[in-house]
Amino acid sequence: MAGIKALVGLSFTGVIGLTFLMLGCALERYGVYWPLFVLIFYFISPIPHFIAKRVSDDTDAASSACKELAYFFTTGIVVSAFGFPIILARVELIKWGACALVLAGNAVIFLTVLGFFVLFGRGDDFTWEQW
Repeated sequence: MAGIKALVGLSFTGVIGLTFLMLGCALERYGVYWPLFVLIFYFISPIPHFIAKRVSDDTDAASSACKELAYFFTTGIVVSAFGFPIILARVELIKWGACALVLAGNAVIFLTVLGFFVLFGRGDDFTWEQW
């Protein structure tokens, strides 16, 4: 039951983050949908972790080169997701208010992704395959 509550909580925070993103695009005073390209970063951010988890061996080592490279690529993707709306605002494709809403949405979404990996990424008896 605790897994279901965590999943519902993560879903709720994900919806809040996407709401911030959509508000940054769809409010009448902003009205530009360029910030939706941030969705690409949302989808590709967990891919390095999945690849590293599949490729790395199952040793109990605290760290491996594959995991560290995955952390590096994931960090680059997350930083790019935060930098993209700032660059759009600097070249005046979007307004700074829309940039602030997109950055708030980014923070919430990436904290949700982090929470998912913290809750469901452990090696305990709970597995995602139950769903």
